[in-house]
Amino acid sequence: MKSFAPVLFHILAIITVTIWGTTFVSTKILIGYGLTPVEIFFYRFLLAYGCIWLLSPRKLFSGSPKDEVLFLAAGLCGGSLYFIAENTALGITLASNVSLILATTPLMTAFLSYFLNKKEKLTKNLIYGSCVALAGVALVVFNGSFILQINPLGDILTLISALVWSLYCILLKKLENRYPTIFITRKVFAYGLITLIPFLVATPLHPTREILQQPTVIANLLFLGLIASMLCFMMWNTAIKNIGVVKTSNYIYIVPLVTLITSSLIIDEKITLPAITGCIMILGGVYLAEKRR
Repeated sequence: MKSFAPVLFHILAIITVTIWGTTFVSTKILIGYGLTPVEIFFYRFLLAYGCIWLLSPRKLFSGSPKDEVLFLAAGLCGGSLYFIAENTALGITLASNVSLILATTPLMTAFLSYFLNKKEKLTKNLIYGSCVALAGVALVVFNGSFILQINPLGDILTLISALVWSLYCILLKKLENRYPTIFITRKVFAYGLITLIPFLVATPLHPTREILQQPTVIANLLFLGLIASMLCFMMWNTAIKNIGVVKTSNYIYIVPLVTLITSSLIIDEKITLPAITGCIMILGGVYLAEKRR
C-alpha cells in the first residue's frame, strides 16, 4: 500500500490539471452571459468557501500571527491577484500569449523553490523535461499559427500571474506540516475573498437576477466553485504536501493539452499536426521531468 501512495498523489495532480484545463470554456460561457472576471472569481470562491466551511474544522485563526500572514499571502497569490491578473490579461492580449507565458509556471516554481528554501533539487531530468514540455506547449498553443503578437501590458500581467502562482505553491510548503490540508484550503479561499475587496471597490458587482437564474450560468458557477475550486485546490494542496512543489507544478504543462482537446470537442477547433506534435512533447517532457535518476 505504501508503494502505491506516491502514485495516488501524482494521479490527484493529473486530475486537478485536467479539470483546470476545461475551466477556460466555463469562464468564456459566463463572460458571454454578461458576468465580469471579478464577478466570476467572487462567485466561484464564495461557493467554494461556503461549502468547505461545512467540512473544515471550526477553528478560525491559525496558530500564530506569522502563519496568519502566510495564509493572507497565499490567499492573495493563489486567489485574487492570480485570477484578476490572468483574466485582465486575456482581455488585452492574445490568449496564445497568456497560455504560453503561464506555461512557464513550473520552471519558475522550480527555480524559486530552489533559491528560496534549497529543499527542492534541480536535476538534469527536471530541466531537460521542462524545456521539452515548454516547447510542446508552444506548439499546442499556436496550433499551427506561429504569429506572436506582443502587448506589453497584457504579457506583463500574465507573467505576474505565473509568478504569484509559483509563490502560492511555495507558501503551501511552509504551512503544510502544521495544518490539515482542508484548513489550509479554507483559509486560502477566505483570504482570496478578503483581498478581492480593493478590486470590488474599483469594479463593483452588478448582479442581475435574470443572469444568475439562467441554468447554464448556475451550472458553470457550480462547476467552477465546487469542482474547479474547492475540490481541485484540496487535491492540488494534497499533492504538493506529499510529492513536492516542483513535481506537482510540472503537471501544469498538461493544461494546454486538455484545453486543446476540449476546444476541439466542444467548439470544433481544428487540431493540426504541430498541435499533435506538441501534445507528444508535453507528455514526454513531463515523463522525463518526473523520472528519477
